Amino acid sequence: MSEVCLCIHGHFYQPPRENPWTNEIDDEPSAAPFHNWNERIYSECYLPNSEAGIYENYTTLIREVNNYELLNFNFGPTLFNWIKEKHINLYHRIIDADKKSVERRHGHGNAIAQVYNHIIMPLANLRDKLTQIKWGLRDFELNFNRRPEGMWLAETACDYETIEVLIHEGIKYIILDASQAESVRSIGERRWHDVSDNSIDTKRPYRCYSQLNHKKHIDIFFYDGPLSKTIAFEDLLNDAGKLLDRINESRDKNRSEPQLISIATDGETFGHHKKFADRTIAYLLSELAPQNGIKICNYGEYLKAHPPKWEAKIKKGPEGLGTSWSCLHGVKRWKENCGCTTGGEQDWNQKWRTPLRDSLNWLRDECAKVFEAEGNKYLKDVWSARNDYIDLMHERSHHNIIKFFARHGRVNVDNKGIELVFKLLEMEKYSLLMFSSCGWFFSDIAGLEAMQILKYACRTLEYLNDITGVDYEESFLAILKSAIPNDKKYPDAAIMYLKEIKPLAGKIKFDYFKGII
Repeated sequence: MSEVCLCIHGHFYQPPRENPWTNEIDDEPSAAPFHNWNERIYSECYLPNSEAGIYENYTTLIREVNNYELLNFNFGPTLFNWIKEKHINLYHRIIDADKKSVERRHGHGNAIAQVYNHIIMPLANLRDKLTQIKWGLRDFELNFNRRPEGMWLAETACDYETIEVLIHEGIKYIILDASQAESVRSIGERRWHDVSDNSIDTKRPYRCYSQLNHKKHIDIFFYDGPLSKTIAFEDLLNDAGKLLDRINESRDKNRSEPQLISIATDGETFGHHKKFADRTIAYLLSELAPQNGIKICNYGEYLKAHPPKWEAKIKKGPEGLGTSWSCLHGVKRWKENCGCTTGGEQDWNQKWRTPLRDSLNWLRDECAKVFEAEGNKYLKDVWSARNDYIDLMHERSHHNIIKFFARHGRVNVDNKGIELVFKLLEMEKYSLLMFSSCGWFFSDIAGLEAMQILKYACRTLEYLNDITGVDYEESFLAILKSAIPNDKKYPDAAIMYLKEIKPLAGKIKFDYFKGII
């Protein structure tokens, strides 16, 4: 039998939760007994995976395993920076795990990057796609002190424009669901083979060539969907032996070439969604699988050892809008009432998704006009400056400010001009945060996640109004008004916004500008 490798990818992510006026996470009662969901999942998942126990007879601890040394993984940048601020010891354990993986996996680290705040890339304009990728890459570099090889796309949502930007930015590989593949062929072969029925062989990597320059490419790992879903939603994580049996069932016994068992799921599965799953993963990857002739690897290591011999095309999706791993209708879950939902009552609907996205798209475009008009007075290239703003988001030191304006500023930018530039860049930051995907994922616009992105919208409006002296809120609410919450205590989302979100505005407990210019 051929060499069998196993790679399990954990996508560790929570939406940005910080109150944009305090930069702290407010109390989230649904996360009780914890203050907020980040803290709860930290306790149930993120921390346990750094110290997962191997037990004898379920009671006697034999040793601890840092699962981040064995998993391929990504952490959402906003989540990881929260961990860095609130739980520095865990932060260092994750960083150290990646360093060890680089040493053990022939220079290929387990950690990969993620688009910055988990926006649905096919629904973003080209400028926002580029910033999301650049911010995700730079955030990774600032934390892990190396260049990432791969990048995780929010909800694996992908289209060809996203592919082109990823290639342009030097990303080597991405991870997609098998359902997102359209056709494949052996490299050099003329005839394409249709795999749109999910029949793609997930045990090998594929090359995807640029449609703009056929000499350039990105590689794609299509993970084993049925196996991944079984792990996520059934009881396999209760027993490492059962999990190994299921993995062995997916092996191709007649295969002569190397094969990769590729699994991808939410990292929160390992401990939060599935209690003690961190222990199962620790035992499987550190002992059980290797004892049974299965090599544990990460995607970068496997790609280096086994470059693609096949190429693939991805589906364009309904209306050419792209595809994802969590919506049967491409990416419509994040823009309309497609039928995909989570929770809620039987008579609920998600018609609110369209006016919510329409209102935010309108606000984003109005911000872009002001950003260009005002920013061009002080910056050589406003969009290049926005792409580099991630450095100041990480460390707003006097040194970094001087360096930033030396690169991007026009001559003789005074303190007043610097303050305006900061306001413009903060406006743009929040205009990106308000597209975090979870705002559309769940059942109601009155839910925690949608409320959060409306907070970001409100903060964006606050900056926009301050910069221009014009009130944009009325026009914004005129669009939002068409969104009707399922929660009957709100006649429409505009009234909900005025009641729940607007009173928060102006209550700033921190100041980005004081004492730094």
